Amino acid sequence: MNRIDRIFRDLRARNAKALMPFVCGGFPGIESTGPVLAALERAGASIIEVGIPFSDPIADGPVIAAAMHTALTRGVTPEAIFERVGSARAGLSVGLIAMVSVSIVHRMGPAAFAKRATHAGFDGVILPDVPLEEAEAALAPMREAGLSVSLLIAPNTPADRAEKIARACSGFVYLMARMGITGTRDRLDAAPLAGRIRALREVTDLPIACGFGVSNAEHVRAVVSAPPGGAGADAAIVGSALVRKMANAPDPVDVAGSMVRGLAGGLS
Repeated sequence: MNRIDRIFRDLRARNAKALMPFVCGGFPGIESTGPVLAALERAGASIIEVGIPFSDPIADGPVIAAAMHTALTRGVTPEAIFERVGSARAGLSVGLIAMVSVSIVHRMGPAAFAKRATHAGFDGVILPDVPLEEAEAALAPMREAGLSVSLLIAPNTPADRAEKIARACSGFVYLMARMGITGTRDRLDAAPLAGRIRALREVTDLPIACGFGVSNAEHVRAVVSAPPGGAGADAAIVGSALVRKMANAPDPVDVAGSMVRGLAGGLS
């Protein structure tokens, strides 16, 4: 069984939810990759998304885009991230997901990317910028390699299209909590999100993970709880808020662990 499937199965058996922090691979330095992953696992992360830096991110806001630019200017490559993740994998039980532009996948070749990602210890991929109609060429080699594959569903995605996207996914479905790009927010409106989660549950049995604008423990709690008339997600994804904290920290590893420990408080 794929590690992502096993993690969500075990969480559901305990009626528990997952915290899925996002970090930019190679940021603030390539040498921090392994220590950051270990710190996030100790702090309560169940699954960690590792963004592979890309020069033209589609959905990323200024915080993550700046982190990716910094990583790229310091010479971080997909291969460098694979090497660092591979070195750290043996000491980790957490799930690892590569958040990667389909342009990088096509540049390497989908089969070659899937093989390299699997060898490094990744358990799945998220392709945030691939249109559903063009996704299968990239997704099929990932599935064949045993990786979970997830696409994004936006708040305004029509119901019939959301169902098709969910059917193309494995591991979990990524539901955007709001429109636009990634970024921190002071407020998160959980009421309409709960309705979208409930609608998705009618067409897929896969876990649902919510991100975009989830910035603090209160937001995490709102995303995974079940307000009247709605339903909570299986996982909360926090990216920009964490990357921003790491960018301004003298010890990004310690700060990452401390912040995720606080975010995990929103799961209960």
